[in-house]
Amino acid sequence: MNKISEAEGVAPDKTGPRRMLNEQQVLDLIPISRATLYRMIKDKKFPGGTFISPHRRVWYEDEIIAWQEAVDGFNLRGKHRRQRKPG
Repeated sequence: MNKISEAEGVAPDKTGPRRMLNEQQVLDLIPISRATLYRMIKDKKFPGGTFISPHRRVWYEDEIIAWQEAVDGFNLRGKHRRQRKPG
């Protein structure tokens, strides 16, 4: 978003290309390990990204932002959380 549209409250131009993030850029944004990233993808808890060549996966920035906004709505640990025994 450019400074002018921010100041005027105008929505950014959505007709341009979507920004693609590589694995390291995603890991810089999301404080998890590489193994956790791929476990979350397998469990359908994180966007799977898109292969742009046989060995090159990217994630669209807007999908990561949407995931970040939704993450407060669910518990990632869910059923794996151990219950404390009453003491």
